[in-house]
Amino acid sequence: MQTDIFNLLASVGALITNDHLVYTSGRHGSSYVNKDALYPHTAATRAVCGVIAQFYAQANIEVVAGPTVGGVILAQWTAHQLSELNSREVLAIYAEESSVDGEKQRVLRRGYDSLVVGRRVLVVEDILTTGGSARLVVEAITAAGGIVVGVGALCNRGAVTALQVGAPLFCLTEVPLESYAAETCPLCAAGVPVNTRLGKGAAFVAAQR
Repeated sequence: MQTDIFNLLASVGALITNDHLVYTSGRHGSSYVNKDALYPHTAATRAVCGVIAQFYAQANIEVVAGPTVGGVILAQWTAHQLSELNSREVLAIYAEESSVDGEKQRVLRRGYDSLVVGRRVLVVEDILTTGGSARLVVEAITAAGGIVVGVGALCNRGAVTALQVGAPLFCLTEVPLESYAAETCPLCAAGVPVNTRLGKGAAFVAAQR
């Protein structure tokens, strides 16, 4: 299954390997999952969400929740396909970012908190690096009285575990998060050109001039 998902992501330009990327953190690496390249392709997005839906088809999911922004799209498609698989409506909601005393949180606004009370909820996320965002959604759902059945993710980049997200975890793919500090980057040492179209590559190259 993972090979098929990799091929699908690569076909829409969402999986970059054997390249020289500069991540948001400023560290360098050779692989990149460009989730934003996936979402314009509705058939591909539907396909990956279909795999998540199939995995949870027998879990009696009533609501699918994702963090803004990409998780909104994943929640919609996954809920839609769970609805078709189970011949009943499965709701899709999202948790927005907030801050209390400088500490990040995820909150259910727009009346969404009332939609999870006593209901079985699946949390979906695109890229797991630390699992922090997914965990905040799990906490928001639980605080509102929902029952989190699991977390379904497109890609696990940081070897994130169920313990870190606070719920049973299912990931479609895993891409090891190998990264290097700029000053010790072997790709830089080998003269591999930096990809300036993705991540922070353009800013890094500009700063070197």
